[in-house]
Amino acid sequence: MDAEDDEGFREFVRVRFEPLRALAYVTCGDWQAAEDAVSGALAKLYLRWNKVSTPEAYARTMVIRAAIGEKRRPWRRERSAGDALPEVPVRDRSGDVDERLRLHAALRHVAPRQRAVLVLRFLEGLSVEETAEVLGCRTGTVKSQSSRGLDTLRAVLAAEDITLREEERDHVLSRP
Repeated sequence: MDAEDDEGFREFVRVRFEPLRALAYVTCGDWQAAEDAVSGALAKLYLRWNKVSTPEAYARTMVIRAAIGEKRRPWRRERSAGDALPEVPVRDRSGDVDERLRLHAALRHVAPRQRAVLVLRFLEGLSVEETAEVLGCRTGTVKSQSSRGLDTLRAVLAAEDITLREEERDHVLSRP
C-alpha cells in the first residue's frame, strides 16, 4: 500500500469508526465486543484496501459478520461463578448487636454468682457439671442459680419492655 492509499484508509477509519461501532453495538449489544468487531473488520479491510471497490459496503458487511462472530467466541460465553450461584436468603442480623447490648445491660442487674453461672452455662457453653467444677460448688447449686438468674434476667428485660423470642435468646446467649 502506498502513502496515498494509506492516508485514504486513515481518513476512512477516522470518519467511519463511530458509525461502524454503533452498528456493531446494535448487532451484538456489548460495547467492548462492538469495538473488537470493528477493529477486526478494519484490519481485514486494510489488507484488501486496494482491491475493494466500495469500502463502505465491505466494512459494513464485515462489521456485522464480526459482531455476530464475536458473540459466538468461547470466551464471550463464559460466565463468572457468581452468576451461576443461587441467591440464598440470609437472616438479617443487624438487630443482633442491639439485642446483645440490651442483654449485657440486663445481666448487670443479675447477682454476681447467678451472672457467673449464666455466663458459664450459656455464653461459654459449659455443662452443669463443668460449671460446678469451675465455680467450686455442687451441681444442684448451679441449677438453682441458673434458674434464679434466668428469672431475674426475664424480669429485668420485661421491666424494660424488652422481649426476646426463644430462638433469639438462644442465639444471643450463645454468642461471645
